[in-house]
Amino acid sequence: MTTTPTAASPLPDNLDDLRERLRRFCAERDWAPDHTPKNLAMSVAIEAAEIMEHFQWLSPDQGASLDAAARREVALEIADVLLYLIRLADVLDIDMAAAAREKIGLNALKYPAPRGL
Repeated sequence: MTTTPTAASPLPDNLDDLRERLRRFCAERDWAPDHTPKNLAMSVAIEAAEIMEHFQWLSPDQGASLDAAARREVALEIADVLLYLIRLADVLDIDMAAAAREKIGLNALKYPAPRGL
């Protein structure tokens, strides 16, 4: 589901822009019937597994120092996960940024920072 920006269509810089581009991209291909929450959630997991595949047999040091080609491959897999998450949130009418802000707040309560740091 990777989209390629062109000079006429610059890379979106926020979640709303990405959501709108994905809506158009999917509508142009009539993918809505296949973009059910189940299918999109499964696609998120599949693409996340493709990220893990790049690190599967690497040491922590090797994983932290990927060469340019490997970093690009990982970046594209991360983009796939992001795009599927944006599409899933859109189909479910979930504001991803609001949900993320709420989750950070909940995590701050669950995992308070140690005092004195």
